[in-house]
Amino acid sequence: MAHRARRPELRLETQAFDPQPELTGRLVELRPLHVEDYAALYAAASDPLIWELHPDERWREDVFRDYFAQHLASGGALLIVDRADGSVIGTSRYHGYDPEKSEVEIGWTFLVRSHWGGAVNGEVKQLMIEHAFDSVERVVFFVALENLRSRRAVEKLGATFAGTRRRTPDAPERAFYELRRPVN
Repeated sequence: MAHRARRPELRLETQAFDPQPELTGRLVELRPLHVEDYAALYAAASDPLIWELHPDERWREDVFRDYFAQHLASGGALLIVDRADGSVIGTSRYHGYDPEKSEVEIGWTFLVRSHWGGAVNGEVKQLMIEHAFDSVERVVFFVALENLRSRRAVEKLGATFAGTRRRTPDAPERAFYELRRPVN
């Protein structure tokens, strides 16, 4: 039986992953989500049109309350603040950090409609991706199959469609995308 020598894996220096950093871009600031942010974030989320491609009716306060509680409990939720006027315009979060796989998921992002179609979502994701790549080699995204708007946004970031997957065995099937840290 022939034995094949394994090539050593290229490992870049990384630092411990911080799931709730403070990140600042040209257009937005991201900071850890706090319980005190409930009213401002619900005001941003209460527009039904934001959620028209999503199966949950998160504009309803009873549904949003659970969403907010899950975000807080995740330990990876970030509030998105517009730098121009200091208003709360959405949220995003890190999830499923796995040091063995050297990966983390970015998801659960929403923005108020006034900030759709411009550079804001791209800047939010770029800030989060750059932060993640200080600690991991791969960022992954799970997107509802029918949510074409979010799928296009993830593809614009350079993420590659890698098929469909489930986060857990009982979860719905999602489009799965991955983005690998560039090697300098």
